Amino acid sequence: MDEDLVRELSEEAVESGVDAFEAIDQGLSVGMERAGKLFEEEEYFVPELLMCADAMNVSVEILKPHIKADKSDEKHKIVIGVIEGDTHDISKNLVKLMLETSGFEMIDLGRDVPAQKFVDEAVAQGAEMIMVSSLMTTTMDAMADVVTILRERGLQGKIKYAVGGGPVSQSFADKIGADGYSRNAADAVRLCQKLLN
Repeated sequence: MDEDLVRELSEEAVESGVDAFEAIDQGLSVGMERAGKLFEEEEYFVPELLMCADAMNVSVEILKPHIKADKSDEKHKIVIGVIEGDTHDISKNLVKLMLETSGFEMIDLGRDVPAQKFVDEAVAQGAEMIMVSSLMTTTMDAMADVVTILRERGLQGKIKYAVGGGPVSQSFADKIGADGYSRNAADAVRLCQKLLN
């Protein structure tokens, strides 16, 4: 939660040549996962979570310009967002950042997004993939609606669909018929490379 300390450590990481992608993936992501667990265990509450997110954002701003971007010509378009009923977007923002720096074109719909909007936007933008996150067990089931809409419109398989977030698992992804699942931001990059290349 200490923004000054985070700023100092991030600048130190840059100066000592620590890989910025790894600093985010193995530093900030791990820290936010820990904060999320403390929130679930009711050791942290919303104010603490927001202070952690603010500190993380300070670091991301310092590290982001130092991420070695993939300069490939062809950019795959991906629609990303948080499912309807859920407003937790810290993980989604990390995944988006990692994918952008890995050469993907990200269309961010934000949080609390209805299933229909994901599919409509993917079609309108010519996206090859939809990524949806949920951090609440109460909103997870709505992730299945995206698969239903893709199937009804004859788009299943043509537009890839991946899910992620705290309570989401590989078995849940399999159960709803998603094409993939990622546990964290680094996994998300590997998953998209695998599904789209």
